[in-house]
Amino acid sequence: MHKVLEESIAIVGLVLVIGLVVARLPKVEVGHSPAFRSRRLRNWVPVGLLYALLYMGRYNLTVAKSEFAKIIGVDGAPMMDNPDFAMIFGVGTTVYGCAFVLNGPLTDRIGGKKALLLGAFGSIAANAALGLITWIRPDSHLALWFSIVYGVNMYFQSFGAVAIVKINAPWFHVRERGTFGAIFGILIALGLYLSLDVSRLIVDGITLEWVFFAPALLLSILAVATILLVKDTPSQAGFDEFDTADASSGDDGPPLPVVEVFKRMLRDEVIVTIACIEFCTGFLRQAILQWYRSFVEAIGQTDGFVYAHWGMVSCCAGILGGVFAGVISDQFFGSRRGPVSAVLYGLMVVGSVLAVIALESPWLGPIFAFMSMCVIGVHGMLTATASMDFGGRRNAGVAVGIIDGFVYAGTAVMSFTYGAILPVKDEAKDAGAWIAWPVAMVPVAVIGFWLARRVWHAKPKRHVK
Repeated sequence: MHKVLEESIAIVGLVLVIGLVVARLPKVEVGHSPAFRSRRLRNWVPVGLLYALLYMGRYNLTVAKSEFAKIIGVDGAPMMDNPDFAMIFGVGTTVYGCAFVLNGPLTDRIGGKKALLLGAFGSIAANAALGLITWIRPDSHLALWFSIVYGVNMYFQSFGAVAIVKINAPWFHVRERGTFGAIFGILIALGLYLSLDVSRLIVDGITLEWVFFAPALLLSILAVATILLVKDTPSQAGFDEFDTADASSGDDGPPLPVVEVFKRMLRDEVIVTIACIEFCTGFLRQAILQWYRSFVEAIGQTDGFVYAHWGMVSCCAGILGGVFAGVISDQFFGSRRGPVSAVLYGLMVVGSVLAVIALESPWLGPIFAFMSMCVIGVHGMLTATASMDFGGRRNAGVAVGIIDGFVYAGTAVMSFTYGAILPVKDEAKDAGAWIAWPVAMVPVAVIGFWLARRVWHAKPKRHVK
């Protein structure tokens, strides 16, 4: 009971801090009325909270994996070990990345709100199914069942990032979108806290299957709020449309065929470079988030602060990263996203090298927390913000689909790579046997830094008829 009260106080404090940070974010004046700003706030809050809960219904797998690893099956082996988890997560992220080919254009056609609700209801069903599988606990083929249903979950999850960007693109001017990128980073951070720390609290306080049932229930509540409150465009809420000054500015013609949109995007050097940067982001982000706790548990050093509060630490790091990247982009780099991404990637190169050196020291947790700050800042800048800028509000779905698809392609490569090279069973108890884990991050961070430098001066151009 004491732990529940302590965690509840932490959640309330975290929400208050997030509210204070968002309220104090620097405002860029582009002529919006107070009434418009107020209505925009009511629009993105339910969308943002639903997106954070999608994270809870995605990364709850990490907490479940840790619990299944403690349960011995009929064959005397853990019900889920490192290769099993790598396969499940790898299948899910591969589905997620490939789904953007369909879901990006679909979101541009049906609108962000419908796409977000489609993703929410699909994830609700998939998480409920995962909860039932967890409750039944089949003695065999657990990893196979999880791979199938988690793959379904990740297909619907892929609507989330596309939809939130599509909804917000008409509501934010290019000069304001760094601030939106900061908000996006905060939402990711909140989702990580819910999926890691709150899910752990649910497992400890209720039962394992509720780590899946809880996000299904909470997503249902936010889906209703989204139906009632959210509008796709300012005009649907009774306001005039305005020029967002992105790549769609001046484009009032009929929508292009989907294939033509894809061709244009893939011929755009900036978008392709950003997508490749985000491939590196996907690898690094999940290499840290998915394996840090597994490493600490394997070597038996679970008494550290960072391990015990990994969700809270990741959340605070994400808030700092998102706010730093968003504010610096708009206030110091003229709303360019490349410079701040290059700065953060440079810091990740340093962090990954330090992680190799500090693998067996207590400093590993703080180093990875710092890298989480950097990687979430980059992700908010590129997937949430640059996709709107360079894709334009009309084709934001396809743009974010390509870019976030590369994020999860990187995540899939990470999953299968670590599934092949990380130690298992008794070998995993030796910290030195995990050295390939941080070593693999170093070249990826270097490539990401080099690519980010290539888009240092990039800014969106108006559509030319």
